Amino acid sequence: MNVGILYSRIRLDEKLLLAELRDRGHEVTKIDVRKVTFDLTDAPESFEGLDLVVDRCLATSRSLYATKFCEAYGIPVVNSHETAEVCADKAKNSLALAGAGVPTPETKVAFTTDSALEAIEEFGYPCVLKPVVGSWGRLMAKIDSRTAAEAILEHKATLGHYEHKVFYVQEFVDKPERDIRVVALDGEPVAAMVRHSDHWLTNAAKGAETDEFELDADAKSLVEKASDAVGGGLLGVDLMETESGYTVHEVNHTVEFKALNDAVEKDVPAAVVDWLETKVPAEVVA
Repeated sequence: MNVGILYSRIRLDEKLLLAELRDRGHEVTKIDVRKVTFDLTDAPESFEGLDLVVDRCLATSRSLYATKFCEAYGIPVVNSHETAEVCADKAKNSLALAGAGVPTPETKVAFTTDSALEAIEEFGYPCVLKPVVGSWGRLMAKIDSRTAAEAILEHKATLGHYEHKVFYVQEFVDKPERDIRVVALDGEPVAAMVRHSDHWLTNAAKGAETDEFELDADAKSLVEKASDAVGGGLLGVDLMETESGYTVHEVNHTVEFKALNDAVEKDVPAAVVDWLETKVPAEVVA
């Protein structure tokens, strides 16, 4: 098959994926979205002959528009625009999870600093304030006092971008200094790892230590439900352990898997390509 990889920077994740595709004899077209112009009706020349497009854009805005254009051109894309749109926005993500009955941290969204402060006070301290769009734990704040809340809200209100005026406030989950990252393919877990850290943020991008994690039946069920809730695809599902069981705090649509691949025995890129091969007609793959 001829696979197009949408990117703006080739990271180790993309290198692993590219190597696996090429080792199997698939043709790969790398498409730097920074250099592409998208027409309303005719696909760019670099898209000609593609059987499938894999979105690996770093920027959320590029991911959302590029996937929308791919679908308009009739080219299958992973992940779909629908999935990208839900996962790219934490508020939409939380709504989808809650609507599907997936346990997720209690969350409130406010549009002014006064109403956001009211929501924070209702949660009590500590609680968490997050940007509705963002990754790698950036611009997240654990708020321990009213004074801190007032200062952070004032900073966000003056940043200018409209997304900073959507205040996403969430309960603080007292997890055991770790969370669980699962890479799943249409709800089927490939592998999972725990991310340990003394810091309240346990992102691998923040330096958390990683170890393989064996999912139990409850975790597998939640991963499947969370995947279905956002539209399925190649996803990173993040779980936290609580006294009452697992909670899903986020589903990621352009999931990084290099840390997971290093932490587990499973060949994650191979599993991803196995799945990608099911997304095009069998005669094309053959």
